[in-house]
Amino acid sequence: DAIAHALETSVTKARTPLSLMFSRSAFQLTMAGLPRVLEAPDNLEARSEMLLGAACGGTAIENSMLGAAHSAANPLTAHFGITHGHAVGMMLPHVVRFNAVDPFAGRGYTELGCAAGIGAPAEASEVIAERLAGRLEALLDTANLPRHLADCGVQREDIPRLAIEAASQWTAQFNPRPVVAADFEQLYASALSSK
Repeated sequence: DAIAHALETSVTKARTPLSLMFSRSAFQLTMAGLPRVLEAPDNLEARSEMLLGAACGGTAIENSMLGAAHSAANPLTAHFGITHGHAVGMMLPHVVRFNAVDPFAGRGYTELGCAAGIGAPAEASEVIAERLAGRLEALLDTANLPRHLADCGVQREDIPRLAIEAASQWTAQFNPRPVVAADFEQLYASALSSK
């Protein structure tokens, strides 16, 4: 969830120079800290990075807003009991890919990717966004959390209802790329399974 806060606040339509400063710090700290915490749960330095990163992400939210990943996650938690952070984590790679076609969002992902060593400024934003999405999926694997909605009980016939609810979430309006129920249907379908 803290990583999602950093990513979503970095590209939201409501971002500000102040929120972006905190988004970048949050992203660098959490992307470095989470794998280390998962590898060694007693590593206080890594846990400190995560705590500071989460605080920076929260400050970024207070100065901007969130987006489609959080909008998509809330109905999953409500109907399937998927822990909020896990639900956001499953949807976030798909939202990154969806948003990356928007030039504004692509630049935001490039800035974060470069700051965290995931990309270089000369690379195409689509390449960095795909690498970023892959890194997010790998974090789910490292945490031994399912990456696919079907593994959490979601079935294809659930998608229309989930999409309508996701589109009505207030954070959806701040997503950098306009997102409506039909878009959420595609996002949920892409997250459903590996097939």
